[in-house]
Amino acid sequence: MIVVSDLIEYQFCKRFIYFMHCLNISQREDSRYKVLKGREVHKEKEQINRTYLRKKIGAVQKDINVYLSTTKYNFVGIIDEVLELSDGTLAVFDYKFAEYKEKLFTTHTYQSYLYAELIKENYNKEVKKGFICYVRSSNLVKEIVYTEKERSKALKELKNIDKIITKGYFPKATSSNAKCVDCCYRNICVCD
Repeated sequence: MIVVSDLIEYQFCKRFIYFMHCLNISQREDSRYKVLKGREVHKEKEQINRTYLRKKIGAVQKDINVYLSTTKYNFVGIIDEVLELSDGTLAVFDYKFAEYKEKLFTTHTYQSYLYAELIKENYNKEVKKGFICYVRSSNLVKEIVYTEKERSKALKELKNIDKIITKGYFPKATSSNAKCVDCCYRNICVCD
């Protein structure tokens, strides 16, 4: 199954998926500072915020660190918080060890959309929006109001990832050579 976080790797460079899933070459995340710090932040938030409800955004209840899967789209994910809102709908709440840079990154929004799909299927409730908490921007919370157009785009990206995995398709390299400098696969990847 595809992991929702694979979407982030895919959007960085499509070849990540090929190296990870087709060739089974680990990217050695455990040696990367931001990955380790992000995991630490998630564990800390899970412990500290266990009973905290974000009433300003309408939360009345929450589930923490929720592992969900879907056979409909063949993917899995661990959602930081599934919020029940005062209007009876559910929402995604995701922590990012990142700074907010005056816009929501596509990787973060698409990841939120896929989490919403998991919640809808497993909880059988409506999910209209999600929230991203930017830890390195003083825990700034940004709201995403879901649209069908963006949902379709996120699911299309998921299908593209599945195509690489199931067909062993070797995609074109990223068009940004600057990404190759910090890539864990740079020694085995021949950039176009």
